[in-house]
Amino acid sequence: MDIALGLLVIVAVVCAGSAAGRKLNLPVPLLLVLAGVAGSFLPFIPQVELNPELVLVGLLPPLLYAAAFRTSLFDFTSNRRSIGLLSVGYVIFGTLGVGAVVWWLFPEIPLAAAIALGAVVAPPDAVAATAIARKVGMPRRIVNILEGESLVNDATALVCLHAAVAAIAGSVSALDVAGGFVVAAGGGLAVGLAAAYILTEIRKRISNVAINTSTSLMAPFVAFLPAEAIHASGVLAVVVTGLVMGTKAPSMPNGAARQSARSNWDTVQFLLENSVFLLIGLQVRTIIDSVQDDSLGAGRVWIGCAVILVAVLVLRPIWVFPATYLPRLIPSVQRKDPAPPWQFPAIVSWAGMRGVVTLAAVLTLPDDLEHRNVLVLAAMVVVAGTLVLQGFTLPALVRALGLPGPDRREDALNQASLMQLATTAGMERLEKLRRDSDPPEVMDMLRRRTQERGLAAWERLGRPAAEAATPSQRYAQLRMAMLEAEREKVLELRRGGDFAHEVLSEVLERLDVEESMLDASLTELDSAPGGGGGEGLSQPGGVCDHLTAAMPAPLPDNPACAGCEREGTTPVHLRMCLACGHVGCCDSSAGRHASRHFKETGHPVMRSIEPGEEWRWCYVDDLLG
Repeated sequence: MDIALGLLVIVAVVCAGSAAGRKLNLPVPLLLVLAGVAGSFLPFIPQVELNPELVLVGLLPPLLYAAAFRTSLFDFTSNRRSIGLLSVGYVIFGTLGVGAVVWWLFPEIPLAAAIALGAVVAPPDAVAATAIARKVGMPRRIVNILEGESLVNDATALVCLHAAVAAIAGSVSALDVAGGFVVAAGGGLAVGLAAAYILTEIRKRISNVAINTSTSLMAPFVAFLPAEAIHASGVLAVVVTGLVMGTKAPSMPNGAARQSARSNWDTVQFLLENSVFLLIGLQVRTIIDSVQDDSLGAGRVWIGCAVILVAVLVLRPIWVFPATYLPRLIPSVQRKDPAPPWQFPAIVSWAGMRGVVTLAAVLTLPDDLEHRNVLVLAAMVVVAGTLVLQGFTLPALVRALGLPGPDRREDALNQASLMQLATTAGMERLEKLRRDSDPPEVMDMLRRRTQERGLAAWERLGRPAAEAATPSQRYAQLRMAMLEAEREKVLELRRGGDFAHEVLSEVLERLDVEESMLDASLTELDSAPGGGGGEGLSQPGGVCDHLTAAMPAPLPDNPACAGCEREGTTPVHLRMCLACGHVGCCDSSAGRHASRHFKETGHPVMRSIEPGEEWRWCYVDDLLG
């Protein structure tokens, strides 16, 4: 009964805290940590002891799998050097650096135990990095690097921790440590690939939505448990399985199963990752009480923990800045990946929040280890300190450094262009498959519905200031009202008892499916900048003298953004001014040189010079042409 009540309270607090965070525009993870801290000191809340096995085996695999499943394998591989230097190089550097600081502060603690604490606090948390980075609105490449780092660094840290614990118990050689890394990495990679292949082949052959979804929910443990059984890295196996299955998921048959799996994983990830932050806060009172009688003295312990926190904060930029710029001294690396502005490594340095894995890992230290409670408190201080200091100041730092996040205009244009290409492919397939015997009305319906879906993407580029919804959004509003009336009629007939329950349920389910398809359009309308202020996108087909007067210009043979070359930044997409032919980068790029050119010259119209794109944009009237 107590366990059921505790779970109920945790879920209720998570839901309430998440709703409050979104309402107040506060980071939900930090709000839940603070709620947990406050709750840990309330007399009527029982003492909560975090079971490390529960976290490392029960929570960590599904959380890592959910994050890896949503991570682009292509983005991961394109940033593999940066991710590797952070997830392996920095973790080892941080482990040794923090271990040295701990041994200097507390000579009474064995060196192996000090290094164990270094391994515990070295890896930034996967959940914290993803949740806060996306909330802040960082440039996509930074988010991709942080997500990739947080997926792999736990594997490195746990190998370092196991080596340190083995050294505490006896002796361990450098060869043993190196061998452990090889076994952990190679075994985890092999098991992850095997699990992904087996699960993919199984899911291809399962048409039942419930069974298919259940198989998806088993995936993290199917990868984790065999890897751990052969003493490989279960964490790495889960990450590999998630990356591969996430890449293959869109090409899997059975769209209903794909949608069901996404919906269920969204719920699982929401509950687990937010519960994790609440559990972190609930540990505070227990950990503080455990060090009151330590022989090192309370004052010395607290000062030492503060110094360890500072060391954790300082060691990361000491590694990140050289790791960012030194590899680019190699000409081949510099040509393929020019050095980013200093603001990029500055943000990566400060985005190092630690989380529940740190607490769970430190609790695996031997119970008979001298001054164990001090090490646990130090880990707690690092977790709380990084979440509060870095988590609360990171948005302000991103704004102060002027780093542009993902540009909604650019995303909407790319989405519309991509949808247009997909629609064209669908229409071409239709023309190949059509037969003379096909009813003309069927062909007309297919063409009309396909074209309407493509046009809806361009409609989303409409002016936010316009009070009227776009045609597709207005359709969604009216159809939702019709569905409400239809559902009310079905429910009225259900009360009469004239129709079987199975028949009624099937009709209601069909109405629900259509409603869920319309929800996206209404959500876009409600959240559009026009509803809440701010700059938005333009309505295609508007009247604009600048677009009318803009003359076509020949495209350069080898277009490049001179501003990016001069400043050492990398453009995302290229735009060309139709007044003078100047080539600049888009607003998703660090330099935003196309927009800067307009502000400097007043030339109103630019066009995209990306392959397959011919659209133009008027900066003055905010119109697409």
